[in-house]
Amino acid sequence: MKRIGIIAKQNKPEAIPLIGHLIEHLKLKDIDFYIEDSVGRALPAFPNGIRLNLIRREEIPARVEMVVVLGGDGTLLSVARLVGKYRVPILGVNLGGLGFLTEITLKELDKVLEKVIEGDFIADERVALQAAVLRGGEKMADFIVLNDAVINKGALARIIDLETSIDGEYLTTFKSDGLILSTPTGSTAYNLSAGGPIIYPSLHCIIITPICPHTLTNRPIVVPDDVTIRVVLKTTQQEVLLTLDGQQGFMLEYEDVVEVKKSETGILLIKSPYRHYFELLREKLKWGER
Repeated sequence: MKRIGIIAKQNKPEAIPLIGHLIEHLKLKDIDFYIEDSVGRALPAFPNGIRLNLIRREEIPARVEMVVVLGGDGTLLSVARLVGKYRVPILGVNLGGLGFLTEITLKELDKVLEKVIEGDFIADERVALQAAVLRGGEKMADFIVLNDAVINKGALARIIDLETSIDGEYLTTFKSDGLILSTPTGSTAYNLSAGGPIIYPSLHCIIITPICPHTLTNRPIVVPDDVTIRVVLKTTQQEVLLTLDGQQGFMLEYEDVVEVKKSETGILLIKSPYRHYFELLREKLKWGER
């Protein structure tokens, strides 16, 4: 591996010395590195003629063989949307809180990075979703998400009606505060908070979870990821928003269609060689503690 990108969470001061450490380490290995310009400008001057390649975040995936992400799950989600079509693996280093996706700890970073540079690593391919908004048959927006696409009512809105079908077969009309369409990776995010199941991240499926359904028998349902899910907004005069990975938003109108299906390309996440997914669940969700 000869070209590595470095992206860090904005306004995270502790990332600056860590990036400096990475740069010196990579330089000794004769590896080219590309740093997000907005972060790189905060770095101090380096001795020994080390030259910084500062480029825009959007340009990094096309130039590298791997991206190191320093931050929390939110930072990794934003990077995942950029790297998808390039199939560049992501090494997520946790500088945040919970960190289901950024599972590499600071203590492990040097050892894991050595293994990755030598090609000794395993990358999980995670299912991503493509979510499109159709209005009068015309595509108004198109998004790629790693966690979830969420249809949610505004703060003052009443229950909304969401007519849902799978591959053209009518499922039901959810009367609820909203609907979560989640990947297995996103099953431990909003889906879990709304009472949805935890799904092993390498499984190929999509989770449909109603948010506070008016009918208590409306429960989450897991479907194969080779289907197309269409959700039609059947409520008028309400503020309804489509939210993508909790980071992008699109305002919906009456009879807008949200069409969700598996993306053609998945997201490659480099696994920690020091812990299994079940250990991660126990650690993050405090299972077994009293």
